[in-house]
Amino acid sequence: MIQELKRSGSGDNRMEKLIARDLLKIGAVFFRPDQPFTWASGIKSPVYCDNRLTLSSPEVRDDVENGLAAVIRDYYPSAEILMGTSTAGIAHAAITAHILDLPMGYVRSGAKDHGRQNQIEGRLEPGQKTVVIEDLISTGGSVTDVVNVLREAGAEVLGIASIFTYGMKKGKERLEQLGVKNVSLTSFDVIASVAAEEGYILPEDIERLIAFRDNPSDESWIRGNGK
Repeated sequence: MIQELKRSGSGDNRMEKLIARDLLKIGAVFFRPDQPFTWASGIKSPVYCDNRLTLSSPEVRDDVENGLAAVIRDYYPSAEILMGTSTAGIAHAAITAHILDLPMGYVRSGAKDHGRQNQIEGRLEPGQKTVVIEDLISTGGSVTDVVNVLREAGAEVLGIASIFTYGMKKGKERLEQLGVKNVSLTSFDVIASVAAEEGYILPEDIERLIAFRDNPSDESWIRGNGK
């Protein structure tokens, strides 16, 4: 489907909506504004996101990996290697690299305490033009660490390709400070819009979801809490 959209010259918005529908269909993104989830940080969230579920759905997985491959071709045509984030980005980096016939590796969250004590797995040459593959971007903390590790190893990081971005201010600021761009297949805003169109949430919930996105620490978006 992604390849068909590209061949037909369709805009990015159609791809964003296709991926949004895919993620909603398999519950990889699940909205529950009236019964918020609680993040490890204690923040209440109206959305649950687990893009690992895309790996268990061949049709959706095909859309996602071909979409990531299209992003690499269009935005990072000089890429020489893909590096997945640990652990969610590893499988996506491997499949996308296979489609593009590129080498891949991944970056651990920390160096191993045994063997060669690697943090970067796979062969990365100094100066190699690298794209980071991430499943989602929220505050940008984990992907920032990955980019820094790769740069310290001598990689030329061209940018990030991800499945989904929240579009949070903190995440945008971190990537801007890092001097690296991210291209996502879809976004929080697009998924919220598609969710309302297809009956997953009520249209009036969109404003509450965007309020959460704009300031996750402010819980006034929760119904009955000052609203």
